[in-house]
Amino acid sequence: MPLPVVDTRPLFRPLIGEIAAFLRTLSPDDWLRPTVAGSWRVRDVAAHLLDTALRRLSSGRDGWRSPNGPRLTGAEPDFVARINELNAVWIRAADRLSPRVLTDLYAVVGVELADSFEKARLDAPAVFGVSWAGESRSAAWLDVGREFTEVWHHGAQIRDAVGAGPFPDPAWLHAVLEIALHALPHAYGRLHGEPGLAVVVEISGPAGGTWTLRYDRRWDIDEGESRRAAARATIEDEAAWRLWFNALPPSAAESAVRIEGDPSLVRPLLSARSVIV
Repeated sequence: MPLPVVDTRPLFRPLIGEIAAFLRTLSPDDWLRPTVAGSWRVRDVAAHLLDTALRRLSSGRDGWRSPNGPRLTGAEPDFVARINELNAVWIRAADRLSPRVLTDLYAVVGVELADSFEKARLDAPAVFGVSWAGESRSAAWLDVGREFTEVWHHGAQIRDAVGAGPFPDPAWLHAVLEIALHALPHAYGRLHGEPGLAVVVEISGPAGGTWTLRYDRRWDIDEGESRRAAARATIEDEAAWRLWFNALPPSAAESAVRIEGDPSLVRPLLSARSVIV
């Protein structure tokens, strides 16, 4: 069966509430701990969550386009550099805000963001195409789902940095992985084969499942398992999100995936990313 539409709209409110409540438990030292997000500390990841929520409300809910800011489509040759600069400018400015102010602002803005998404139509055109899925135009449900994965994985980075373990609800991670899987056909775009070629992707753990990548002039991904697959990749759910959200070094990624069959059919999976990098 083709991948279903994933409705993440009702998940924002409990997830954002969980993140805000967790931020209130952190010690001053915790806020300065390093994370897997490059040079960002916990406070920087929290500031980024606030920034993306504010930007999403401004552009998506309010239709605001800054007359002085770049209007990015995802097709610019320096798109990633420009996004990184937008992020860096905010992080530098947010360094003057206390942890309490960051948390209080995120808690308030997060409610507004959840309200906005809960009113969104899943079948409407997306505000932004999901570039890591190879799309310049996307349905709203995938764009909203992409935003959910952003909130979830940054929250997970914070929890990981302070040794708090996974989020309590594995259904959130399952939704994240279902959205992230849309990156795989795009990642396999340069790999060609005979029609019917199939690769099974099994994610173990409470948030896991089984899917099949299949080739017929282009790659698609379905729910379930093909019995005639030429290769099989098995990875734990906690390792899968780290892989596709750029939180595993290459050596760790290779050891995290158990391969059966033709290894060359699994390499694109290792390089797939469900974030802009």
